[in-house]
Amino acid sequence: MRPKHLKRIKTANGMDRRTAIKNLAKGLGVAAATPTIMHILVSCQDKTETWEPLFLSAEEKHIVTHLSNLFIPKTDTLGALDVNVPQFLDMMYHDIELKQNQDIFKKGATYFSHVFTKTFNKPVASGTKEDFNHLLDIYFNRSETDKQTIIKRQNQKLNHIPKDELEPFHVYKFLFSVRYYAIFGYCTSEEVGETILAYDPVPGNYLGCIPLEEATQGKTWSL
Repeated sequence: MRPKHLKRIKTANGMDRRTAIKNLAKGLGVAAATPTIMHILVSCQDKTETWEPLFLSAEEKHIVTHLSNLFIPKTDTLGALDVNVPQFLDMMYHDIELKQNQDIFKKGATYFSHVFTKTFNKPVASGTKEDFNHLLDIYFNRSETDKQTIIKRQNQKLNHIPKDELEPFHVYKFLFSVRYYAIFGYCTSEEVGETILAYDPVPGNYLGCIPLEEATQGKTWSL
């Protein structure tokens, strides 16, 4: 039986979600690429499907891999799994994130697993792409009023969250974190930077106040 804080809504296809992710990426701006983060980006390039996580459990690895693939699926361009987004998230949480954020992530993953089991009557480790897509549609395809309420709640401090709202609060924290690092890792990967975003390793003359379409054919600049 579906948890009471979830309600079924109209399913969106993968391309709609991909378009939304692209729009979100435009608002990221230039990330602060510290030497440590740049080292992590490089370290993730040689990872394979057999990688052993440093922070994620085996179950969390399964969840993050499927969610990343759904947030940024492979179409005519590279997808999240093509540039090792799950490995990037794993290393960022292991090497960069604060202990408090690590704990919140773990708790959110646990709640998400419980929701998954209640919804599909099977362990999350057995979840398929279709299963995870179903849950993402439930959590993210909401009315504008619901979205505003969710964002407002996410911006509150943990000790201000009512007890009966802790589960959805942590689940959304978890999902937003996976989505954030999927976009961050994807947009700052070497492959995407050189093949999808605007890339110029040897910039020429500075040209100010010209349309983006003229400068880069509408593409965001790579780091």
